[in-house]
Amino acid sequence: MGILSSNGNKTDEKAIRFELANSKNLLLIFTRNPELGKCKTRLAATVGKNAALDIYKFLLQHTASITKNVYATKQVFYSEEIWEKDTWDTTIYSKKIQKGTDLGERMFNAFNEGFNSGFEHIIVIGSDMYDLSAQDIENAFIHLNTNDYVIGPAIDGGYYLLGMKTPNSKLFKNKEWGTNTVLQSTLNDLKNTKTHILEAKNDVDVYEDIKDIDAFKPFIKNI
Repeated sequence: MGILSSNGNKTDEKAIRFELANSKNLLLIFTRNPELGKCKTRLAATVGKNAALDIYKFLLQHTASITKNVYATKQVFYSEEIWEKDTWDTTIYSKKIQKGTDLGERMFNAFNEGFNSGFEHIIVIGSDMYDLSAQDIENAFIHLNTNDYVIGPAIDGGYYLLGMKTPNSKLFKNKEWGTNTVLQSTLNDLKNTKTHILEAKNDVDVYEDIKDIDAFKPFIKNI
């Protein structure tokens, strides 16, 4: 299927992807080390620690499968320590440690490091979005060609994706991370900017987020 270019002519979809492949795009993937009792704790309150860990590992595999061929440099930021042999293939992903006292500072430091390294369009995602696809991420990069920011709202009031062209520390300060105020607070910071808002999607934090999705039924069959 052709895509309309800026002059109104149809451009082959592969040409758009080739353009992405040769641009200075960086995808940041924030993840927790998958350890028993340390991930998906709100989900674990209902399904148990072992099932929550299995679900998180499944989500990590999903995230790796949808990002491995995205046309961007890819960096995985671990919460605790770098694991050399895990879901993240070192021939595809660079591995780093999150640095900072809270999530906002850790994300800003990752963005800032990317811009200082010469990347021009940078997007961050988490690793627990079953609804996210490779096309969603590539479309977000394309939207950054004509917008200053791109944001993907999560249904629970947070966001699942944030992209920008220049570092903006304001977006990462004075936020109650993990609450339903994060999205609106961030959108308030983005007033008077050219921002593209993506489709709202569901992330996985609690049992209600997964109970009706077939892919998760093997993990919760005893609930």
